[in-house]
Amino acid sequence: MFLHEIVIMSERIPNPNVYPFHIPSIKHLDRLSLNNNVTFFVGENGSGKSTLLEAIAYQCGFNPAGGSQNNQYELDSSEAQLGDYIRLSWMPKINSGFFLRAETFYSFASHIDELAREHPGAYDPYGGKSLHHQSHGESFLSLFQNRFGKRGIYLLDEPEAALSPQRQLAFLSIIHDLQKTAQLIIATHSPILLGYPNADIYHFNEASIQPIRYEDTEHYQITRRFLENKSFYLKELMD
Repeated sequence: MFLHEIVIMSERIPNPNVYPFHIPSIKHLDRLSLNNNVTFFVGENGSGKSTLLEAIAYQCGFNPAGGSQNNQYELDSSEAQLGDYIRLSWMPKINSGFFLRAETFYSFASHIDELAREHPGAYDPYGGKSLHHQSHGESFLSLFQNRFGKRGIYLLDEPEAALSPQRQLAFLSIIHDLQKTAQLIIATHSPILLGYPNADIYHFNEASIQPIRYEDTEHYQITRRFLENKSFYLKELMD
């Protein structure tokens, strides 16, 4: 493990009643300890998990639009508004790793294409060809299999977005290999990924951020109930 604690510097926040500081999970957060090489953030859309992950990426020096310290490109929709108001505690401090934002991955792939026009070797860490010349799921796996693997911290925001259930299972194997030398913090809605053994799961809710057991997550419970009672749920929803 490298990153041990995230501290919110509340005294520096100019107006706690505006976005993103008014998000309940962020507003009530003082500090968050990380005790595992694999940590998951879960919660509803808008609960603050991606906001906190983006702020961590900003403090790591990664491009908030996605990428590493070496990927310098701009995207209007990406700014880590919380980034200047958190402090990270390291042991030891590292600068290597990657920030994946599923929603801006297309722009990241275009950035790599621009680099490759002058430096064809820019494709080497991504399977040797343009990410745009692969299917969405293939490009994600190509990134995971080729760009990841070095000692560092990997921040992943909804990596399951382009992965079929079968490929999510394959990604579990990648997580397992990667965590031997790296630290991963993953924001996800996937009950498959959340099933990775012995990971810490933090639930972002309307009051706070709290550890939660896998079996107690809504992702697990709703998926299980639906699969066990599909006809009942469909009748309730559609009648």
